[in-house]
Amino acid sequence: MIDLVNVRKSFGDLEVLKDINIHIDEKEIYGIIGQSGAGKSTLLRCINGLESYESGTITVEGTTVNVKDKNALRQLRRNMGMIFQNFNLLERLDVYDNVALPMRFWGINPKTDESRKKIEDLIELVGLKDKMHARPAELSGGQKQRVAIARALVNDPKILLCDEATSALDPRITKGILALLKKINEELGITIIVVTHQMEVVKELCQRVAFLKHGVVLAEGKPEELFVQPSADIKKFLGEEGQALPTTGVNIQLFFLDETSDEPVVTEMARELNIDFSICWGKLEEFRSNVFGSLVINVKPEQKDAVVKYLEDKNVKCEVL
Repeated sequence: MIDLVNVRKSFGDLEVLKDINIHIDEKEIYGIIGQSGAGKSTLLRCINGLESYESGTITVEGTTVNVKDKNALRQLRRNMGMIFQNFNLLERLDVYDNVALPMRFWGINPKTDESRKKIEDLIELVGLKDKMHARPAELSGGQKQRVAIARALVNDPKILLCDEATSALDPRITKGILALLKKINEELGITIIVVTHQMEVVKELCQRVAFLKHGVVLAEGKPEELFVQPSADIKKFLGEEGQALPTTGVNIQLFFLDETSDEPVVTEMARELNIDFSICWGKLEEFRSNVFGSLVINVKPEQKDAVVKYLEDKNVKCEVL
């Protein structure tokens, strides 16, 4: 649905996007992550034409994003909803009129029976039926973001762009917003692109993710593939570099990324090989309702080959550290 090919973008002498190549499928929830200054938000603004780019191509549903072609860009933006970190609600308008605002912008009468029903249905979808005529000052941060989501959906977009949409919210409210975005994706079939630096957002919501650093895509894939067996750069992003492991014996890291996650591999190995070992480090995390993770065990040097062979026979990915 969305293709970025060799996209480059600079601000003066500073190159913020360098040969970006990304493909996003229809109805996918795709994450773009990285530290502040990685180029995440700039990339998102290039996709919807708020920023120009120097070279390469960005294609959305077969249409090339070109800021100079105002008519094509206007139509393209109509098919995109945008959610921001700071909600961007008008304080003088109630929930209903904030949601109706894009209709007015596009010359659609929000007072017709059809428009009124659509607006009310969206407000109910985001769980704010009882707040329909409340002003933003009367709402919590999570409720304001729900209004912003309903507003982004009012013109039936095919794509929803989320720029750090949960960064200002506490963990409990964030969880509710992520559940709402997942519901929107499943029930309305809307493609969602999420820019974030929050790992809980990536793990709970995204089907695939691109990791940006200094404007370069260093890694792309399923979140569990990137973060259960992270590269050095991703370890640094996660704050996991420099694990304190034993300096004697042999440290072996086991990765659980598939159905082996549910099998008692470690205890079976101890019994079948008749060995003892220490568990030095471990992490289990939930990715879209599936639990994946890794474990580091320490064995005697003479046990290393037998342990590695056993794990390989069981199709458990492992690495001698």
